[in-house]
Amino acid sequence: MSTPTTTSAPVLSVQGLSVRFRMRGDTFVRAVSDAHFELAPGECLALVGESGCGKSVLASALLGLLPGNAETAGSALLDGIDLLRADEQTLARTVRGRRIGLVPQSPAAHLTPVRTVRSQLEETVRELTDTPRPDIRKAAVAAAERAAFPADHLDRHPHELSGGLAQRAATALALIGDAPLLLADEPTTGLDRDLVERTVDELKRHTGDSRALLMITHDLAAAERIADRIAVMYAGRIVEQADARAFFGEPGPRHPYARGLLNALPEREFTPIPGLPPELVDLPDGCAFAPRCTSATDACEVLPPLDAGVACHHALEAQRA
Repeated sequence: MSTPTTTSAPVLSVQGLSVRFRMRGDTFVRAVSDAHFELAPGECLALVGESGCGKSVLASALLGLLPGNAETAGSALLDGIDLLRADEQTLARTVRGRRIGLVPQSPAAHLTPVRTVRSQLEETVRELTDTPRPDIRKAAVAAAERAAFPADHLDRHPHELSGGLAQRAATALALIGDAPLLLADEPTTGLDRDLVERTVDELKRHTGDSRALLMITHDLAAAERIADRIAVMYAGRIVEQADARAFFGEPGPRHPYARGLLNALPEREFTPIPGLPPELVDLPDGCAFAPRCTSATDACEVLPPLDAGVACHHALEAQRA
């Protein structure tokens, strides 16, 4: 993990981001609740948590790709643009690709199936850069090289690629615009451990000093490998933010759910977290993790704030003591 550049101007500043989906009968699914975080240039923030906790919904909110029944609140500032309030024209012409490079969760589905990788790279170079027409082909090859995509596969179609090569093609497309924010949504899904390490190393390397990386993942090993900071999400809320070295080492996670995530890893205690996450349509007023937590008390009936990086009454009491 590299040390991010110190700066007073974050690449991305998210304040109070909330997303809920209106369902039938005037009910709501609260997918993301009051998320706060910032990303500095050169920094990698890994947003981790179980499937269904709201990570990918948060990513879709940043890209303006939520469905019509979604309602958002809060702000997400990037280059002076509030991503939650920007219209579709602004998002399409100035944000996606140019200010946010997306490495999607399913690269094979993201790539156009009837066109070669080369043609898709060349089109993206034309759209996102000022490359002179005679140099577009060369620029597309250079983009492939940046993501370690083999030149002898450029004229293949997506269905002719392995999962790892499809991931590299999607990464190459995401890097072309040199966007200040690289958003990787579950970039290691379906990859073996060697490809996981190579993929996340490439993402981190291209962050550099002027760009930031937001990696959304349930792969804690990948997060430990490249992240500078960790944000843990549970039932739509960020319940802990911590320096990655402290989180994976000493003193370790402070929130009981975050400790449970680490303890469930095969290389650690391999102990599953008991119970199931709550339904997002019926979240409790207090701590959503309390029904699964062995330390829960009456105090947990009140929603704990994300204070000093952790949303847990008991963790805050221990810290004060």
